[in-house]
Amino acid sequence: MFKVFLASWALLLGMMLLMLGNGIQGTLLGIRGSIEGFSTAHMSVVMSAYFAGFLLGSRLSPGMIQRVGHVRVFAALGSMISAVLVLYAAAPDWMVWSALRVVIGFCFAGVYVTAESWLNNAATNETRGQTLSLYMIVQMVGIIAAQGLLNLADPGGYELFVIASVLVSLAFTPILLSVSPAPGFSTTKSMELAKLFRTSPLGCVGIFIMGGVYSALFGMAAVWGALVGLSVLEISSFVAAIYLGGLVFQYPIGALSDRMDRRRLIIGVAGLCMLASLIGFALTLPFAALLAVALLIGGTANPLYSLLLAHTNDFLQADDMAGASGGLLFMNGIGAVAGPLVLGWLMGVVGPPGFFLFIAALCALLGAYGLWRMTRRAAPVLADQGSYTPLTPSASAVTLDAAFEAAQPDDGEGAHATAR
Repeated sequence: MFKVFLASWALLLGMMLLMLGNGIQGTLLGIRGSIEGFSTAHMSVVMSAYFAGFLLGSRLSPGMIQRVGHVRVFAALGSMISAVLVLYAAAPDWMVWSALRVVIGFCFAGVYVTAESWLNNAATNETRGQTLSLYMIVQMVGIIAAQGLLNLADPGGYELFVIASVLVSLAFTPILLSVSPAPGFSTTKSMELAKLFRTSPLGCVGIFIMGGVYSALFGMAAVWGALVGLSVLEISSFVAAIYLGGLVFQYPIGALSDRMDRRRLIIGVAGLCMLASLIGFALTLPFAALLAVALLIGGTANPLYSLLLAHTNDFLQADDMAGASGGLLFMNGIGAVAGPLVLGWLMGVVGPPGFFLFIAALCALLGAYGLWRMTRRAAPVLADQGSYTPLTPSASAVTLDAAFEAAQPDDGEGAHATAR
């Protein structure tokens, strides 16, 4: 893996700086919204808007790259991100923030597609799996480190927004000065959702559900923390614990998934996430115990996304993989847009504990559906399963395609020929 890092360190450094900026933004807005007196309902719209923009950008940015090229798209969208991060503090209004969140979500989607195209182009067939794993680690470390930066200044001022803007601006320097000539880029028509659902019902439903869970954790955790009166240090520690759990648990869960029926593991991991969430919902916990709950929720929720992708991949034909990635991202995006809106309504009904109740309910739904699916179809032969590739829900279609390719069994067809 060290050789992979040496070959791609500039791209990875740039992506870490981007995640630092994005990680500050996600948590800071939840805290600043409370300072400005925005209601939970208003903040749920603000948080949902990012995922609406991200979904739109995921679908439109490939066409932009084809028309004007990687470098121009990358530079233009990066400049817009830097500008939006400063404008948040200049216009503290929830409707303005919602519009800005659509813009910044759109831009981050395009930036991820562009950077991940370069990263994938730099990898070989032998190193692609390690490259994707290293990329996931860099993303998670960036978001975790961002939570520490939140404690450098007053969230009620301008400084933290400026820091995020500067970090994003700096991110483009190592990337643009080090990348090889822009790789070729082509779009693939998405598989029809009906066909994708027939191929892997659990994958489709699960990816949709996890979109809601991910957007709740990434968008609304800080809103919840501000509502219950946590300090900035406590909120940032709570969010960091979620992502630290996701980083630490990815690999042992992934190792298990390659040795058993993935549906059993999906059900078990979803059950653990539900249990941890119910503890947060039902009990008034000291802060140390709350961090343990956050660690377990993150450690189960984040790997579930990769588990569901691996499960879906086990039922795909090789020539369907590129088209399937677009459909899965769309399902995840719709769930992510809906998640904060439903959660905001629920927190308005039952109060702040609704944050944990929402996650518990979604995980219970995923586990129940997984149990039902086990009665409908046999699992693939273990020897024919593809390998587990750790990913974050922010990955673009470029990375999903690469992950599907890297996960192929040694014989190249295996499960994808027999599991159908």
